[in-house]
Amino acid sequence: MSQPLAERIRPQSLDDYISQQHLVGKDGILTNHIKHGIIPSLILWGPPGIGKTTLANIIAKESARPFYTLSAISSGVKDVREVIDKAKKHNGLFTAKNPILFIDEIHRFSKSQQDSLLGAVEKGWVTLVGATTENPSFEVIPALLSRCQVYILNSFDKDDMIALIHRAMEKDEILAAKKITLQETDALLQVSGGDARKLLNIFDLLVAPEDETVITNELVLKKIQKNTVKYDKTGEQHYDIVSAFIKSIRGSDPNAAVYWLARMIEGGEDVKFIARRMLILASEDIGNANPTALILANNTFQSVAVIGYPESRIILSQCAIYLANSPKSNASYMAIGEAQRLVKATGDLPVPLHLRNAPTKLMKDLNYGKEYKYSHNYPNNFVVQEFMPDELSNTKLYEPGQNSREQQFRNQLKDRWKTKYNY
Repeated sequence: MSQPLAERIRPQSLDDYISQQHLVGKDGILTNHIKHGIIPSLILWGPPGIGKTTLANIIAKESARPFYTLSAISSGVKDVREVIDKAKKHNGLFTAKNPILFIDEIHRFSKSQQDSLLGAVEKGWVTLVGATTENPSFEVIPALLSRCQVYILNSFDKDDMIALIHRAMEKDEILAAKKITLQETDALLQVSGGDARKLLNIFDLLVAPEDETVITNELVLKKIQKNTVKYDKTGEQHYDIVSAFIKSIRGSDPNAAVYWLARMIEGGEDVKFIARRMLILASEDIGNANPTALILANNTFQSVAVIGYPESRIILSQCAIYLANSPKSNASYMAIGEAQRLVKATGDLPVPLHLRNAPTKLMKDLNYGKEYKYSHNYPNNFVVQEFMPDELSNTKLYEPGQNSREQQFRNQLKDRWKTKYNY
């Protein structure tokens, strides 16, 4: 039986590697590491099917290091220790470079499994290369994360995907013997969702039966089953369903929210992933319209982290319904975005003298903090003064949302600041 196309054309060197030029291009950081023979322990973070495993293999090959691999799905602490013992023996050889230990889906390793790696990484017995589709800040223990560099891999863009198809047509012996015409590629790229492995599998499925194939959107949609009933936790549907879930809550529809929640639960989605998404939404889409939403979402995240399935589904449902029924405001989200744009446009404006810290006599002599008015010394703990850089005086960044709580904020701001910010 023939190997899958993705395996047949797996890149064997950095020159063959498509995309991620910020890491493996001519001046890429990993390129420089390999060139100088200094490979740090690192975490490769990015969506599925973008070449994390391939890149780990290339790093080992081009740096001439032994390569050990473990899968977090099937390996336990015992397996980790056995590989580390082999690596230690290898390190005993006078001319040996320390081996690379590649752990796929490292976010699935338990705390004890990750703890078992610490000593080996710290002592340099192995160079750890972990691959994850989840944010390592949440999924990798701090002690291990602090010993690793985190490199982000991006989804393949349209040009990358087209280049990958052409490479397959030219480099693969089986496809090179066929007559393939790329008449249309929009549907092919869309159903692949930036996942190179999925793209190549679909492409192979389309061209394998025939000696001559014309790729069209109609052919792709006809042959590829779009309405799968399964929930693919690592594929395009994963992102589509969580998108529908978030948009249902944002749109204040608790019925749709619990439906999409059930789709994720039945598919075995990580409870912490679901809770994290609601935690972000509670601030981004509800914010100060109902500050309790953020507290409940945070408590939900903490709760499901220790409870797990099946009971955590009840907690997730309670939170989703509460968030869907909460008043909505993206005012805080918009305010920080506008503030960041302003900072980028205006640069490092000086802090006004009266707001500066004055811990030394010299600073006091320079009038640091001299005219600052201490709010608690004034009626209602408020006094009008300027808190922005002089160049940005009267600049309004926060626009209260259209909800009862933030309308109270608006009235309060009007009363305090009068016409300064034009509320």
